[in-house]
Amino acid sequence: MSTAVAETIDSRGMQYLVSRQRRLVTVWLPLGAFLFVLLFPFYWMAMTAFKPDEELLSREGNPFWISHPTLAHVKKLLFDTAYPEWLWNTMLVSVASTALSIACSVLAYIGMSIFLAYLVPPSILFIPLATIVYKLDLFDTRLALILTYPTFLIPFCTWLLMGYFKSIPYELEECALIDGASRWQILRKIVLPLAVPGLISAGIFAFTLSWNEFIYALTFVSSSEVKTVPVGVVTELVEGDIYHWGSLMAGALFGSLPVAILYSFFVEYYVSGLTGAVKE
Repeated sequence: MSTAVAETIDSRGMQYLVSRQRRLVTVWLPLGAFLFVLLFPFYWMAMTAFKPDEELLSREGNPFWISHPTLAHVKKLLFDTAYPEWLWNTMLVSVASTALSIACSVLAYIGMSIFLAYLVPPSILFIPLATIVYKLDLFDTRLALILTYPTFLIPFCTWLLMGYFKSIPYELEECALIDGASRWQILRKIVLPLAVPGLISAGIFAFTLSWNEFIYALTFVSSSEVKTVPVGVVTELVEGDIYHWGSLMAGALFGSLPVAILYSFFVEYYVSGLTGAVKE
């Protein structure tokens, strides 16, 4: 092998090595740090959920590991509290309010005016809503949450869907009108099928906001069997100055799983819907 060929091979090898090192520093190390920051809270919740009280309260041993795992906290959460009912209430309210909000957002044509309502903080909006809920005799019912959650879901979903609907060529609607289709047929047979990624993206956002909502659920519901997970975990698993950390973390962990599973199944539609909204 000639000296020139050997030098060329060595040069390419050095370039490949430098490229790998640069990729390690610029891509993999930041990605690893991001994943660590993102996943560490879930690891801590899972570890605390299965760690016995003796280890939780002890200053000895490794705080980042479990020596003697236990299911006592999970048992207390599932069988000694109304957590299964809280989970069902959260799911029911989130699905119903999301469906109602998406339906209203699809039919909303004054998007900018509706979006302005999203600028009103919930901490101010829940005061007049509380008066309405009491007068309609809806206090301490799931229906109170289903009807009040759309007040902050509809503006956001409308804004998100506006951007995606504008990305659909208007010529399709014009052609359908020429062929004799009604506005309702155009919406149902042309616009909505093309807007599925945007609808899924808005639905995921609305479901997540409903699932994590705290202020309205704390204000409009008082009975344990009607509470949602965010409220039930905080109010029922804290007794005075006693915090049942194991059950609290187990409740937080189980409560975060449905949203994580939802995102994992629809992540492609989620990104596509966001891209359509951002472009506008």
